[in-house]
This record gives sequence, structure tokens and C-alpha cells, in this order.
Amino acid sequence: MEYNQSELEFENRRLAETTALAARQLERARKRNEENKSDIIAAKKELRDNTSHSIPDLWSSDGFEALAELSQDMNFVSDKITAYEEMENKIILLEKIIKSPYFARIDFKFEEEEAFEKIYIGRSSLKEETSHEMYVYDWRSPIASVFYRFLTGNVFYDAPAGRITGEVNLKRQYEINDGKLEYFFDADVQIVDEFLRQLLSQNTSTKMKAIVETIQREQDIVIRDMENDLMMVQGVAGSGKTSIALHRAAYLMYQGLSGRLSANNILIISPNTLFEQYISDVLPELGESNVVSIVFEDILSSVLKTKRIQSKNKFLENLITSNGYHRIIKSSIEFKTSLQFLEILNRFINDLPHKWIEFEDVYYEDKCIVKKEALRNKVLGRTETPLGIKLKQLEDIIMDLIRDSKKGRIRNSEKELIRQGIQKFTEPDIFSLYRKLFRDKDYFRSLAGDSGACGSLEEILEYTQENLDTGYLYYDDAIALAYLYLKMNGAGRYSQRTPQNAYPAGGGAEGGRIRYQDIKQVVIDEAQDYYPLQYEIFHLLFSNSKFTILGDINQTLEKQENLTLYEQIGGILKMRRSSLITMDKSFRCTNEILNYSLKFIDHRPEIKSFNRNGDEPEIHMAGDQKKLDKMIADEVSYCLVNGYRSIGLLCKSEKNARILFESLKDRSDIQLVQEGSMPELQGGFIMPVYMSKGLEFDAVLICDADQKNYKSEEDKNLLYIACTRALHRLGLFGIGEASPLL
Repeated sequence: MEYNQSELEFENRRLAETTALAARQLERARKRNEENKSDIIAAKKELRDNTSHSIPDLWSSDGFEALAELSQDMNFVSDKITAYEEMENKIILLEKIIKSPYFARIDFKFEEEEAFEKIYIGRSSLKEETSHEMYVYDWRSPIASVFYRFLTGNVFYDAPAGRITGEVNLKRQYEINDGKLEYFFDADVQIVDEFLRQLLSQNTSTKMKAIVETIQREQDIVIRDMENDLMMVQGVAGSGKTSIALHRAAYLMYQGLSGRLSANNILIISPNTLFEQYISDVLPELGESNVVSIVFEDILSSVLKTKRIQSKNKFLENLITSNGYHRIIKSSIEFKTSLQFLEILNRFINDLPHKWIEFEDVYYEDKCIVKKEALRNKVLGRTETPLGIKLKQLEDIIMDLIRDSKKGRIRNSEKELIRQGIQKFTEPDIFSLYRKLFRDKDYFRSLAGDSGACGSLEEILEYTQENLDTGYLYYDDAIALAYLYLKMNGAGRYSQRTPQNAYPAGGGAEGGRIRYQDIKQVVIDEAQDYYPLQYEIFHLLFSNSKFTILGDINQTLEKQENLTLYEQIGGILKMRRSSLITMDKSFRCTNEILNYSLKFIDHRPEIKSFNRNGDEPEIHMAGDQKKLDKMIADEVSYCLVNGYRSIGLLCKSEKNARILFESLKDRSDIQLVQEGSMPELQGGFIMPVYMSKGLEFDAVLICDADQKNYKSEEDKNLLYIACTRALHRLGLFGIGEASPLL
């Protein structure tokens, strides 16, 4: 690029001043942390010495004072460790600033002022500590929104003090690597688009990257929204939904003293563990502690206190591969996660103390202390208190009555025996009760009323009984049971150990435990794949939280959705202020791949491409498995030779993926991605389509796109998802006849 020489000299000088300031602060920070380290070592030594000989008699007054002194010493050590960790984070931040301190500049003139001020914008802020002069503004600062929302001319931004108006006469972007200015350009629409086009033309990385340099105006509006308790985004494939959600989390952690959230206040609910790993670098890249991400099965395990639950992936695999059972599996989950079934469960809970919980008269020393009718009446009142809590309160009531009758202290062993006896009705086995609900068909129909008229109810009852008799919880029953547990026991007491497969909490969840009542912001990705009852569970568990919900009604798995989905979500979560933003521009695929993908959507939505061209997708059908293997292996080799870093070989099911892997493993360097595996997404990967959601690859090979595998309406959605994973190249392979859907 050609530059005005004086401008180039100025920018190089400004960069040198900025990195020199950061280097001085870095040197001071390192020195301070060496002192902190020495203080911690000395304090720990002193604490050890005090502990070993300072408290000879803990119960004497001297011993108590020594213990109090010891507690103060421990607090001192703890404070020093906290200071050390905070300084370590600052050191990491300053090291990043030295490599690339900023990516943009706007020349901004406040209204009624004469001079333009040069505002440099980076991933984190940098200021001179004595004069407080800002060298770099954080991309999340109010004034930085001007860069994302306007070109030159009259502008405004919203600050804590109110709306600030002014004028911008220069908007400049930089590429700075390892402290060296590679180039800069002054932005107008055409140049910005060309810069973004070049960026998108590059090959993908193994993990999702931060996009602060290229955030679009409509994306910035979502990221900075502080007005809505429920922010919903309907975004087409490749519109950057997930990235926006993560940048929004970083923004919320930055915002103000009163509204600021820490990492343990935010929870991301991801579609699968592979996706969790894929997004794990974004927040650390932005200089924030990593918030915890979990999958829905983690919630089920924490509520139901069992690991014997069918995973969502196993459920999908069952649904996709069980030809004979496909209809009943689909009917079962649709019914059991519907608002009609929610009503059945609520009526069942109301009936429990009348019909299903077997209260007993309580005797102590051959004397009846309380009759079962009195116990039942105790739990029938106070409808606002969950039934499970009222039942537990009965234990204390009964123990008080026994204590009064005895007029003396009861031995602990005796207490334990009494409690064991009464827990038969104060701690009902909800799993057993749920089984009884499905066994008593007449009773079930009476609860169902009109909703029991659905044609497949009899089949669902039989199918559920068979599943429950295995002692293993199928996915649909686990969702229903989790709702029952929460309605019975209340949601306040639930927490969750940070799952081993969750990406690092970065100090977010204290002690590796997420307390659900501490969550203030829940981010739900792939919203279209959840059912109404699951949103009821979110509402119960995260009653103190606001929500950011991202979905695409065209990327459903084995069900159909339309825009009423978002109305339904809003109705369940009952937030005071909500907003639905639609994002219809795809930044991922080339024009050719996007246009090809749209043939699998019946209503042909208005999706705008970012106008990047590439090769047309190609269909290759082989005569037999051996020829197919060769075609796929040749395509993988072609992609690797041409510099594609990630190649997704997508199959309809895990079963098909395993068969293909066995055929190809000796002739191509590829990995099989299965549930629980966490590979770096580099090279060639074979996986089922449903595990590829949210991911992207330089090249995608749909490896079983033949008549045998893809033929139904639901299969169209799978093909749309598979095709839209590709950035640059798409090929469709199969044996015999191509799928009629192609």
C-alpha cells in the first residue's frame, strides 16, 4: 500500500510510544510480582511456624487469641495470593498489548469543541498511570461503538452520563504483528468490505477467533445491548451468532461497576463438548476469564444425581438410524417435552399427596404421635412452597412432636432410626412415581384430558414403560424427570461441579462448582434444538438470570421450526423486556456454496452472502464402496495439497462415520470424531453431521449423500447444516444413485 510519508512516520512513532509505555508498565508489574512472590513465601513460612508451636491449648483464652491471630495471618496470605494472580493477569495483558496494542483509530470531535482527538482502539485499554492519558481505549468502551456503527460524519455514542454527539473525520484500521506496523488504511465502505473479504478468504483456524476488528454494526448492537432481559438472535448459518454471544459476554464483564458480571455469573449452554472446545479461546483472547460452558446433559446429571442418562448425541443417533422406531422416538420426545405434557406433570404433582404418597401414622414408644391424615393435611396447604420442601419440613415437625412427648433429649442413634422410618413418605422416589404414572394408563388418560387424544399416545405409553424398565434414563424421560424434580424440590439448591469436559473456568466458578442461583446471564446456543419443557427447566433453574439466546430455525435436528419459536421462548421465560434481532448476512460460505445450500430450505429465506466467490459444489457418485473410498481419499489429498487446514468428512450418522473411517484409515491421515473425543480441528475429520453444528471447515465432504441415506424432509435440514459448514470447498459423495434431495 502507498502511504503519505509523514502519516507513516507519525503512525510508526505513535506505535513506538505506545509499546514503550506498555513495556515500562510490564517491567514494573514483573518487579511487583517478584516482591509479591517473596511476601507469599515469607508469610507461608511464618504461618507454618506459628501453627506448629503457637497454640498449645486451643481451648484456653491464650489459645483462642492465638487462633484469631493465625486467622489474620491466613487472610494476609490469601490477599497476597489474590494480588499476585491479578498482577499475573496484568502481565499477560501487557505482553499482548506490546505485540499488537490497537487495531483502529477514529478522529473524533466532541460537539461544540474545536479540535479532533485521536482515539486508538484495541482489545484492552492502556493509559499513562501518572497523567491518566488514554493511549488505547478498550473495544468495549462507549466511544469505541462509534468505530463499529459509523463511517465519517456526524456520530453519537451512549455513555453512562447520556448520549454524546460529535463528528468523525477519519476512520483508520491497522495490521500490527509483534509490535511492527504491517499496514494501515483509511476506511470507507468499499475498503472495509475488501479488507473483510480478504480476511474471510483465509483458511480457518483450529479454534474460533475473536472478531473485534471486524464486528459489524448490527452485531455491535447485540453485543452492547443492556436494555433487554431476553436478547434473542435469529441468525442464518455463518452470520457470527456464537462469536457475537461470546463478545457480548466479554462486554458484560467489562461494563460499569454496578452491572459488571464476573466469570462465575455467566454460563454458556453449548450444543456439544466438541463445540465447547472450539470456542474456548475467544474470551481469553479478549483478556477475560473464561466463563464455564456446559451441555444440557450436565444439567440433567446435576438435577437427577445420576450419570446413567442417554446423551443428546446418542438420542440423535438412535433417531437417525432406527428406521423401525424413528416415528415413535420422534413422537415420544415431541409429546414429553411439550407444554401439554407439562400440564400433565403439574396435575400429577398436585395429585401426589392425595393418591401416590403413602403417609403412615407415626408411633413412638407404642404411642401414636401423629396420624397420617394430619401429615397429609400439613402438605396440602401453602401451594407456593414446593411439595418436596413441605415433605422435608414434616421430618422436623415429627421430631419436635416426639421430643415434646418424651420431655427429654433423644439419642442421635434413635433420631436416625426414626428419620429412616418417616423418609419412606418424606423422600418419595420420583423415578418410581414416574414409572407408575406411565403404567396406570387410565389414570394417565384422565390427566391428559383432550391432549391424550393424540393417535400415538398408546404407543408412547408402551414405549416409555419398556425404556423405564431398563433402569437407564432415555433423553426424553430425563428431561421430564428433571422438570419433576425441580417442581417438587425447588431450584435454589442446585449446583454443578465444573464438568471435566468443560473448557477452563479461568477462576470463574469458585472451587470448580457452578452455583445456579449465582448465574446472572445465560447464553443458549442452537436454541432451535431445544423443546418447550427444556426452556421451562432453564426458567426454573436460572430465575435470577437474563438470557442471550441464539438460533437458526433452518438448522433444526429432526424437527421443524418457524419464527413462532421465539414467541414461545419469550412466553416461557417471562422476561420484562425482550428483543428479537434477525441477522440475514452470511460471512462464512462462498456465494456458490451458500446458493447451493439454500436448495434444501423450502421457503428460500432472504439470506445475503458477503459476496465472496469460489468453486461450484460438485456431486460424485461411485459404483461401490471401494471406488467411493478412492474418490474421497483423492479429494482429501487435493484439499491438503491446496493448503486447506481443516477438512470435514460428514456422514449422516455415527454408524456411517465409523464404517467410513474403517475404510479410509489406512489410506488417509484422518481422525474419527466420536462422543467425548476432543481433537484439535486440524487435518481431516470424520464425524456425524449433528456433531458439526456451530463448527466450520475449509472444505466439507458429505460422504453418504446418496438415495439410501437422504430422502425425507428432516434429511433436508441435515444437508443444509452439512453444506453450510464449508468456507471454501464443498463436495457431495455417495454410492449408486444420488439423493433425490440434491
